[in-house]
Amino acid sequence: MTAPDPRLSINQATIKHADLATALAVTAEAGIEAIGLWREPVQEVGLATAARLLAASGLRFTTHCRAGFFTMPEGPARRAAIDDNRRAIEEAATLAAAGAPGSTAVLVLVAGGLPDGSRDLVAARGRVRDALEELVPDAEAAGVTLAIEPLHPMFASDRCVVSTLGQALDLAAGLPAHAVGAAVDTFHIWWDPDVLSAIDRAGREGRIATYQVCDWKTPLPADVLLSRHYPGDGIIDFASLTRAVVATGYDRDIEVEIFNEDIWATDPAEAVRRTAEGFAAAVSPHLESRA
Repeated sequence: MTAPDPRLSINQATIKHADLATALAVTAEAGIEAIGLWREPVQEVGLATAARLLAASGLRFTTHCRAGFFTMPEGPARRAAIDDNRRAIEEAATLAAAGAPGSTAVLVLVAGGLPDGSRDLVAARGRVRDALEELVPDAEAAGVTLAIEPLHPMFASDRCVVSTLGQALDLAAGLPAHAVGAAVDTFHIWWDPDVLSAIDRAGREGRIATYQVCDWKTPLPADVLLSRHYPGDGIIDFASLTRAVVATGYDRDIEVEIFNEDIWATDPAEAVRRTAEGFAAAVSPHLESRA
């Protein structure tokens, strides 16, 4: 078997039903060098134990998923959300310090949808900006980059009012790039007619915090959240998107993040193997011009 691409990172969501120890083990045993973790499995074992397990695995840490969800008006719920984001920043910093050399302290933010009873997208996005401004000092103190992740517009009402990479960059404008960047996720942005210029802008502004890949294929399932596929199994043009990201000088790890019930039901080691295979065929050929 060909060795996996050294820039491939397995986002833990791809093998969701594996506990943290198993996720680390099957990733390392497959010869993959990096992993992105999710907060829930980390919290199940405790941050200190998670950091110890990560260090023992020898894997690089690429992202911590996820925080955000702060579009609600000021009040107790918003204060609780901001405090939870501060805890997530601490988690990301601790895990990045525990990972192998080359680990990155990146916390992925999903903004949140419209508050109950609201139709005001503009106000909701304004509260995202307010939250970023409030969290920047914490992120800077911890050495963490907050990565705003735009989600496909089908999630705008209930999950994320930030739908394009351009919107994410607008929200980050004026804030320090080392503290606030963007997640470039192929599943969410492939459809955007302005995506290539937005990737170029993100590169010029130094805001590509992470590049994540998976594929899109129709028909979508009833739960559209679970409609992601292995790279190469759908219709996304990984050539143009990957080359655009590489052209910005982005030379760090690339995560595969998949939400799919059938893939989750697959043996984790097999899912990791298939992920590496898909990545090698669909993404790796377009990394040759890496900076």
